[in-house]
Amino acid sequence: MKFSLLLSLLPLASAATTLIPSTCFNSYSSLEKYFAYLYPWGSDHNGSARMVGSSTDHVYISVNSGTLTLVAKPVSGQPPTKDGRKIKYLSGAVHSARTFTVKAGSGFDIQAEFQAPTARGTWPAFWLNGANTWPPEIDLAEWKGCYTSRHELLGLSAGTGDISFNTFNTSSEVKALDVKYPSPSNFHTIKSEIRDVDGKNISVKFYLDGKLITTQYGRDYIGKPLHL
Repeated sequence: MKFSLLLSLLPLASAATTLIPSTCFNSYSSLEKYFAYLYPWGSDHNGSARMVGSSTDHVYISVNSGTLTLVAKPVSGQPPTKDGRKIKYLSGAVHSARTFTVKAGSGFDIQAEFQAPTARGTWPAFWLNGANTWPPEIDLAEWKGCYTSRHELLGLSAGTGDISFNTFNTSSEVKALDVKYPSPSNFHTIKSEIRDVDGKNISVKFYLDGKLITTQYGRDYIGKPLHL
């Protein structure tokens, strides 16, 4: 997966403040100013990939000419996760070095350019998650690698998997939308506009290539810090 990024804070009735600039992937020093390696909690999550990378290990996480590249490769012989999940891949991941909080009367714009695969076995994701609790979680874009036997039966070709836009209110109360993701080998623009609604809840407008796809709402998100 390759992408470039711009994140702006938008207090209502005042000028925007850029929190993560589009130059953040121009060099490793710039990457490490705005991002940290792996997940906020470590290397493992709920998939079959283990995250690998550091300031001295850029096999799976690299930057060049303003673009961040995250790579996943099959692996064997890795110890399982703490909950017994088998590790079948090593992959790159980064998270924001700081947290972002939607305060009353404010919001964020987050925009990035992505080249993301949708082949079977892949699960790229670009998301906000609660720094202290879960939820909140906003999947700004999630590619599910949904080319499965079901797609074979339907006569669909590889590389036409869904992209998902999701907002979690509880672990079981999720607003989710899957739409077709054409031409995964090309770059596409992902944008989210997150706004305070009433001092307690937020709205999220999800865009794909400049087109508004859906608007979702997050309950009790105001004041809760988020990692990107």
